[in-house]
Amino acid sequence: MNNLLHWDIYEITTNSTPINGVMFRWRIRKFCLEHWINVLVENTEDIHGGVRFCILSWEDASEIQNYVKVIAADAEIVLVLRAVANPVLSKLQVNNEERYTL
Repeated sequence: MNNLLHWDIYEITTNSTPINGVMFRWRIRKFCLEHWINVLVENTEDIHGGVRFCILSWEDASEIQNYVKVIAADAEIVLVLRAVANPVLSKLQVNNEERYTL
């Protein structure tokens, strides 16, 4: 029996709107708290100026995507990985379980 939670990871990039160092992650987190949505949000280390968020795989991301478009109209939001257990958002390659051994 697998009791791990699985998360879908989305990547946010923009052409001109700054999304790092401007409370962008905090605003997404606060929005999700007020709308009872489980979310994790982090800056990207492998893509300059990007942000990633993940939600539980059975959740709908459309509310978050709509909100992001309100606070950053030029945001591009892409689903990059599905059903990841214990995700790392800063670097996507870390989520490749075959890369590591214990």
